[in-house]
Amino acid sequence: MPLPSHPLRKLGFLTIGLFDEADPRRGHESTLEIIELGERLGFDSAWVRHRHLQYGISSPVAVLAAASQRTSRIELGTAVIPVGWENPLRLAEDLATVDILSGGRLNPGVSVGPPMHYDQVKQALYPDTGDVEDFSYARVERLLDLVRGKSATDFSGVEGFEVFSDRVQPHAAGLGRRMWYGGGSLRSAQWAGEHGMNLLTSSVVKAEESEDFAEIQRSHIRTFRAHHPDGDRARVSQGLVVIPTDSASPEQRETYEEYALKRTSRTATPQGPARMMFAPDLVGTSEEIAERLYSHAAFREVDEVAFALPFTFGHEDYVQILTDIATRLGPALGWQPAA
Repeated sequence: MPLPSHPLRKLGFLTIGLFDEADPRRGHESTLEIIELGERLGFDSAWVRHRHLQYGISSPVAVLAAASQRTSRIELGTAVIPVGWENPLRLAEDLATVDILSGGRLNPGVSVGPPMHYDQVKQALYPDTGDVEDFSYARVERLLDLVRGKSATDFSGVEGFEVFSDRVQPHAAGLGRRMWYGGGSLRSAQWAGEHGMNLLTSSVVKAEESEDFAEIQRSHIRTFRAHHPDGDRARVSQGLVVIPTDSASPEQRETYEEYALKRTSRTATPQGPARMMFAPDLVGTSEEIAERLYSHAAFREVDEVAFALPFTFGHEDYVQILTDIATRLGPALGWQPAA
């Protein structure tokens, strides 16, 4: 997006879906209501995070199956499913099923690597194979092959009264082109491009060639497209935490500013031995945020975004933030709501 005159094409949002352990249904219902609101406001996509053994969405595919029956147009994505927790064949079946139920609106985002706190969880997750599980990119390759219709077995045909297929069923035509990789390094950006995926740029990246977050994110986008068969037409969605305050109450503004302030120190320099860089949260009026985005090196490379909702706010805060994004920030970026 080199000029403000070039409009933002797709506007989405990402939510973590927190819930109270004592009342998990209320939190899940809130997530579904937020997705429904997003569709009414004209958002192009709604994405859910994935959390295991925490008080956030542990089964995004199930949540999006429910969302698919309460919406008719908005695209539904995961950002992201850590495939180290999953059996690729079973996940491929679940994704295809939800894509069919949604009418072809599912956008699965995935990532690789061992599960968080693996030494503590592997006995429960993989009691017999924990020390030999493959958490490399090959695990995502298996998922891609299965989603895209490659054979899962050398057996097919009729056995008694049952008919067997040699590939995942249902087969969701088009789903293979809507697979996304959540990458935060040059290596992952290159791998995603080489394997024909779409790229979800992360708000947490490795400081490999720079200590400027926007420059790092831009380098990932350019590396991805340089290795993708579609080149500059390859799809990238930028992820940042964006909190417009246009219609916020004074109390909400104070909460938002305090939230961002507490997280600001980690954005100044690389964190930890892995040298991770965190994106600054963008808080202010839509006009102020739009100005900051147009000066953001990575934002100028994309024409679709999935702005992340903060982790710990209340339902009414998310309603205000999403409404301001759709009615004020989006139009300030040249975006038009879907009909």
